[in-house]
Amino acid sequence: MTIDPTRIYRLRNTIQPYDWGSTTAIPSLLGMENPAAIPEAELWMGAHPKAPSRLVEDGAREPRAVIAGGEAESSGAPSLLDFVAADPEHVLGPACSRASQARLPFLFKVLAASRALSIQAHPDSRQAREGFERENALGVPLQAPERNYRDPSHKPEIICALSPFWGMCGFRPAGEIAEELAGLGAPSLAPLAEHLRRSPDAEGLRSFLRALLERDAAGAREIVGEAVGACGRRSDPGSRAAWVVRIAREFPGDIGALAPLYLNLVRLAPGEAMFLPAGVLHAYLEGVGVELMANSDNVLRGGLTSKHVDVPELLSILVFRGGAPEVLRPKAAGEAVEVYRAPTGEFRLSRVAVRAGAVLDGRDRPSLEIFICVQGAGELQGAQPLRFAKGDSFVVPQAAAPYRILGEAELFRADVP
Repeated sequence: MTIDPTRIYRLRNTIQPYDWGSTTAIPSLLGMENPAAIPEAELWMGAHPKAPSRLVEDGAREPRAVIAGGEAESSGAPSLLDFVAADPEHVLGPACSRASQARLPFLFKVLAASRALSIQAHPDSRQAREGFERENALGVPLQAPERNYRDPSHKPEIICALSPFWGMCGFRPAGEIAEELAGLGAPSLAPLAEHLRRSPDAEGLRSFLRALLERDAAGAREIVGEAVGACGRRSDPGSRAAWVVRIAREFPGDIGALAPLYLNLVRLAPGEAMFLPAGVLHAYLEGVGVELMANSDNVLRGGLTSKHVDVPELLSILVFRGGAPEVLRPKAAGEAVEVYRAPTGEFRLSRVAVRAGAVLDGRDRPSLEIFICVQGAGELQGAQPLRFAKGDSFVVPQAAAPYRILGEAELFRADVP
């Protein structure tokens, strides 16, 4: 297959079968069966070397996605990684190519969580660069389990709900945390509540979190057990207490089960989004959403995981500031387009609603675009007409001819502002 930097291609993407994934959400979106009930956690759309999307010519009999590591994963079809590398000026666009050093600067996903993901945070650009260089100097292999920094880049991200979506994001005000802990009446939580009352500032939050995360296994089991017992007596559905009980059941003895007590609990309605900057402690709990992030793999974890946890390093990158996160709603940017404003230059997320009388006019594009259709069906009218339906995704290189998208459909678009 000869690749053309001015042509629009369908994408065949990779599904990551992480154990926290849903067995139904991504198969339902893609119109694919899942007879083995494999947990399908993330659908990756992009040029990440671990699982780049593949280009599919219109009319080719290719599935919309394959499971990572499955027999059908390998393919002779060129990857989006190849597509970008062959002609970054035309595929990405000149400005994007220069700014991103000829690499696609974002990774686009559909995320489907049926249970909690790890509690985590991402470094800023300076922390990522210094951490990457430090671990290189120490000779830590890039794929070593104990490696914290796998590249020198930061990893801002945005999540937009496709279904009711639960997550945790950033610290609650210290006074609220202290009141919550004291109200549970659990003896082992009382000293922590009193500490926050005395030190309701950034240093108080830091030492509070250190005291939790550095407990040994026996100490973690004791405090989690007491908290679960207290929460079980007041666990209204959707409450912080209910989430503590549920997470402790999914991760027995893990100190991360207490996170709903000190992090902001967020419920996004479909169409609402949340931006996650560097240094903000967070975790997704349940739901389906589209996620867009810088093309980095730097994650520092603090619980609810079997992967490497480095408490001192995590504490060194966190922002210890209490307050509720902002829930983002899209702003109109044309008759069919709404944009989620996020303070980053690596990516931009848009929701596209085409319907009778409203079309997307793709004449002026600052960069490559990736689309996924989440509802309905339509047609891209350009040099090569392309029909699409729910579950289809496609890539539009910056050098492609002008196009219009029309029909009755809802799509999400990732590009670079």
